[in-house]
Amino acid sequence: MLKVGVLGAGHLGKIHLRLLQQSDKYDLVGFYDPSKENAKKVAKEFGYTSFDSIDSLIDAVQVVDIVTPTLSHFDCAKKCIEKGRHIFIEKPITKTVEEAEAILVLANENNIKGQVGHVERFNPAFTAVNEKIESPMFIECHRLAEFNPRGTDVPVVLDLMIHDIDIILSVVKSKVKDVHASGVSVISETPDISNARIEFENGCVANLTASRISMKNMRKSRFFQKDAYISVDFLEKKSEVVRMKDVPANPDEFAMILQNAEGVKKQIYFENLDVENNNAILDELETFADAINNNTTPVVSLSQGTEALRVAQMIIDCF
Repeated sequence: MLKVGVLGAGHLGKIHLRLLQQSDKYDLVGFYDPSKENAKKVAKEFGYTSFDSIDSLIDAVQVVDIVTPTLSHFDCAKKCIEKGRHIFIEKPITKTVEEAEAILVLANENNIKGQVGHVERFNPAFTAVNEKIESPMFIECHRLAEFNPRGTDVPVVLDLMIHDIDIILSVVKSKVKDVHASGVSVISETPDISNARIEFENGCVANLTASRISMKNMRKSRFFQKDAYISVDFLEKKSEVVRMKDVPANPDEFAMILQNAEGVKKQIYFENLDVENNNAILDELETFADAINNNTTPVVSLSQGTEALRVAQMIIDCF
């Protein structure tokens, strides 16, 4: 078991603490939170060991789980890496691309493994269809949320849209060619709603909409590729694949058949997938333990987290 400590005991930090304590791949040593009042409350309520300083926690563990505000990610990660500790770091990886690149260099120099908390990669609705998404040429994503003051210290692009940016970059095997976007601040000091169009060198186009001032929650993505349409509902954890194949010699009388202007006939097949329930946060934490123990590349590497932030910043720069 890997000795692990958590930096930050806020809403998400407490979830990480609970799951790490449950995991048989980690030995939860304790946590550090800069708020002495909150640290005392969390330690008393849940029985976790509270450390008096970041350094004392880092010295006591092999892995550090960084669940602090984005503004402090760089300083925390730098301190951990310089002390030879592997890092799991919540998304976005850092506040700026320059900071993320510096973390990448430090991690490589010190032979440290790192994973970024892009949890939607572990959403069962996505993992059920991930291997079926092959060379998508058009992608549409909607990530809408009701207003919550937590997270408004950063633009909605870094708060919500970055989830879909990471998913898109993981399935489109091509470099970003161009980005067009707009964003509007409605309640916060930073944009609360944004729409972006990402164009890739291979011709793929992705349209993304993110809002944190919606009347209802929605997290849906649709992937269009040759002879197939794939939908993923990250919120309801449902997936569907619709395929078009050549019509067989003797089609079923209830078969759905389309004919284009050239007379070519295609039959539509609906494939509803079995989506197994999981705890995505626990899965991402435990796959990181596997990457450390087996000396393999983490599912969401520091490099991938940096690229997601880079594209997010390109979008923000359009505002």
